[in-house]
Amino acid sequence: MTTERTAEWAERAVAEAGPIADREPGPLSPEQQVLHRIERARRRKPKVRENRITLAHGAGGKATHTLVEGLFVEAFRNPTLEALDDAAVLSVHGTRLAFTTDSYVVSPLFFPGGDIGDLAVNGTVNDLAVSGARPLYLAAGFILEEGFPVADLQRIATSMARAADRAGVQVVTGDTKVVQRGKADGCYINTAGVGVLERPVTLGTPHIRPGDAVVVSGPIGDHGVTIMLARGELDIEADLASDTAPLPGLVDALLDAAPDVRLLRDATRGGVATILNEVAQAAQVAVVVDEASVPVRPAVTGACELLGIDPLYVACEGRFVAVVDGTQAEAAVAALRAHRLGKGAAIIGRVAADPPGIVLLRTAFGGTRVVDMLVGDPLPRIC
Repeated sequence: MTTERTAEWAERAVAEAGPIADREPGPLSPEQQVLHRIERARRRKPKVRENRITLAHGAGGKATHTLVEGLFVEAFRNPTLEALDDAAVLSVHGTRLAFTTDSYVVSPLFFPGGDIGDLAVNGTVNDLAVSGARPLYLAAGFILEEGFPVADLQRIATSMARAADRAGVQVVTGDTKVVQRGKADGCYINTAGVGVLERPVTLGTPHIRPGDAVVVSGPIGDHGVTIMLARGELDIEADLASDTAPLPGLVDALLDAAPDVRLLRDATRGGVATILNEVAQAAQVAVVVDEASVPVRPAVTGACELLGIDPLYVACEGRFVAVVDGTQAEAAVAALRAHRLGKGAAIIGRVAADPPGIVLLRTAFGGTRVVDMLVGDPLPRIC
């Protein structure tokens, strides 16, 4: 059965049967059986079945989520970790703080629009910003390979300093380790960040309701495609650069214009599709996306068609997904478009009650298909 056929059955089952809570007990139609199987599969406890780690475990999709929930959350279980947000929100003596960490292994280290240095700063700052916090301080850890050029390390450090200045944060502590030649790939960076929540906002999937709007802050897929082209493995030329940028100012503009923002997520590994699946599953709602409304640059569309990749799964490093009250969606988009980093912002979909936990895409050709989480790793080491 194709995913498009499954989606058509799902929509027809919902239309015929009504919301799940209202359905009368009795024999299920074939369409309802499809929905039932999907719901049952989603409720299963994640379990890592592989014997060894694969690249897919770092791609941000299904394998990553299974690894995180089935291994790490089980090992370190606590309510804050179980939220699986971009940053942990903590209360210390009455002050709400956001705390996050990330690691960067992007290849190549230098690419159009940025490098591993500003990527590390922006990525960490953005994880804090989408939690509703004002980023304050960063830590930076470097794992360097023996023989790595000092000039390249200086270039990376300078780039980080400039990015930190633009984002209004300071790198206040760090660490350096060196491994033998051939035991790494030049330079890896780990960062951690702390910010303060000054607004009386609480963001998260529990606040999402049917009728809410799904907004993206700009064209998607720029970063992931830029990295693939920068590797020189493909005979494709495109005038494209990474979208890496600090997002605190853009988040502030959104929160000023739309006080009922339900959730913000940084659209990095796994792309917009993975975020929407996380939202649908955690909130037990449906997300219905209009393909024609999703902003994608022609160069990204062309490269993705040649690579056989859906832009919805391609990482961004300067874009976020927002779920906002449906009545405030137009005001939210207008505020984003007024900011230099949000000129391509758009409403791409809506939240519905049914089928819970599923993302549906209304295609440009008039059909409908299920958008699942990313499977595999079509674009390894893009951040």
